[in-house]
Amino acid sequence: MAHFAKIEHGIVTQVIVAEQYFISTGVLGDPAAWVQTSYNTQGGIHLNGGKPLRANYAGIGYTYDAINDVFYAPQPYPSWTISAPTWIWQAPVPYPKDENVYVWNEEMQSWINNSIGQ
Repeated sequence: MAHFAKIEHGIVTQVIVAEQYFISTGVLGDPAAWVQTSYNTQGGIHLNGGKPLRANYAGIGYTYDAINDVFYAPQPYPSWTISAPTWIWQAPVPYPKDENVYVWNEEMQSWINNSIGQ
């Protein structure tokens, strides 16, 4: 069994578990609308050491970029950018490397400490 994402106008609208032959029958519509995705692929890396498939596991609302043959999440903030090979959105300022929890503030273009007790 494998995971397949249904693509409509470049956006993932459904993700199912099925065999390739079932997708190929056309019972779910045009087989070309279904693209295989890997539950074990995140940020261009296969979590079990295998070959990554299409950069990220597809989720509903994700974009399928047919030119680069990758899936990526919706853009979380207008200032964030995405690039290969991870196809994961990056803030314009790196996330702080300490024990605190931060949230992004788009207006200030910075990470705000959101730790409990602050």
